[in-house]
Amino acid sequence: MQPLSYKGYQASVEFEDGTLFVKVLHLDDLLIGECDAASDAPKVLEDLVEAYLADCAEAGREPSKPFKGSFNIRIPPELHRKAAMRAAESGLSLNGWVQQAVEEKVEKPAADVSAAA
Repeated sequence: MQPLSYKGYQASVEFEDGTLFVKVLHLDDLLIGECDAASDAPKVLEDLVEAYLADCAEAGREPSKPFKGSFNIRIPPELHRKAAMRAAESGLSLNGWVQQAVEEKVEKPAADVSAAA
């Protein structure tokens, strides 16, 4: 099943031991619920997110943000070297060059992305 989304949060739906689990992804906090049918999964996600946001508000703390705008990647040293050299040739920092590459990949239609993977 494709990931679900609600209010900027994304969740996976996984079948394990006869139960469907809805797990909110990309958070430091653990948000997981279960349902009997795949058609119930969007409502479970909505309930999880709404309860989480209410709990955070009640506790006076900011909800964990799914994406903070930075991430670390691990690549082979040779690929790192090639990327850094290409970035310099393009007049960009390595960060700027990687950002541009990710933007290009994200903008491709899903069919193009999966075919290239």
